[in-house]
Amino acid sequence: MSHGDRLRIVTLVDRLASGGAERLAVELAMRLDPQRFERVICATRRPTGDNDAVVRPQLRAAGVELMSLDRTSKLDLWRWRPLVGQVRRGEVDVLHAHMFGSNLWASMLGRLDRELVVVAHDHGWDFDSRWVRRRLDPLISRRADAVIAVSESDRRRLIAEGGMSPDKVIVLPNGVDADLGGDGPRARHGLGLGSSDVLVVAVGRLDPAKGFATLVSAFEHVTAAVPQARLLIAGDGPGRDGLKTLVDNHGLSGTVTLLGHRDDVPDLLAAADLAVSSSVSEASPLAVMEYMASGLPIVATGVGGVPELIESGKHGVLVEPSDPRALASAIIDRLRDPAGSKAMGRAARDRQRAHFDVRRTIAELERLYLELGARRRTPQPSSPAGKDLR
Repeated sequence: MSHGDRLRIVTLVDRLASGGAERLAVELAMRLDPQRFERVICATRRPTGDNDAVVRPQLRAAGVELMSLDRTSKLDLWRWRPLVGQVRRGEVDVLHAHMFGSNLWASMLGRLDRELVVVAHDHGWDFDSRWVRRRLDPLISRRADAVIAVSESDRRRLIAEGGMSPDKVIVLPNGVDADLGGDGPRARHGLGLGSSDVLVVAVGRLDPAKGFATLVSAFEHVTAAVPQARLLIAGDGPGRDGLKTLVDNHGLSGTVTLLGHRDDVPDLLAAADLAVSSSVSEASPLAVMEYMASGLPIVATGVGGVPELIESGKHGVLVEPSDPRALASAIIDRLRDPAGSKAMGRAARDRQRAHFDVRRTIAELERLYLELGARRRTPQPSSPAGKDLR
């Protein structure tokens, strides 16, 4: 099954750069040891926007092969032929899918080659798809060799609500670089911020699940208490127009800025005094890990796997979701206590480096690939699934 001394790993995603899960999938593929793994990314959907154009040169530089299926709808079944052909010819050792749709496709492709290892990587539930997940997650669980959950909370949900086998679901936390290397002064100068401005930053896709409407509403209270506070929201998405209207309706156009997609997030975080995660649903957010890596105090909603990242009162403050006043109160408290907030930021940075470094994630993922690949070649009664890989 292996090609030479290396396993051929095909990472299956919808698009290269449409969100945090896809960004992580690309990062993991590029960082795999090229001496032990042939690395291929299969992007099944036609690109939208300019983000793919940024990622493609990075893949080439890292020696990662790109397979583009260019699907425009779920009915473009014929576009799967290149990947189906490779699977049937036994040219894929491990098919590692990311997110629900790709996980489902991978579980079906696994039937074409009994030696193919299928890894389904879950990145959290979309509330709108819950009823679908409850019906199809058991199918993914039966046909996958391992299902990766990014937090203990995510694992519990996959088992309790998704009906997945506990023996299949493992925990592999996300990770980010410990040193993001941001240039704070450059960012503040470029944004026209003064020395007295207090900067609050939030990063994420402009989607209702991220709760940015709650954050904007909260900031009306924040600016009343801390007039020098400024909020930057970095990210783009379908909720941009609605969020812009909300900013205008609250009279916050001078203090809240929607930056859109940014390639200088490390600079923005280095410039910030506080970071916020206002989500109503999360699994294990990369943005929060980047806040931690930047040594920022954090105010976050205590949803999903976020409490596994942040201990409230030590690394930041956790509040209930969809509560603008609670969110505002926590932000105000942190801005009024800069010394205490800096101590929280240092503790958050130490925790990220100890537990959520991407190098650790890569090492555990490589071990999983090798273990599953060996087990498929020589079947054994025991399974690596069900273990916590932290």
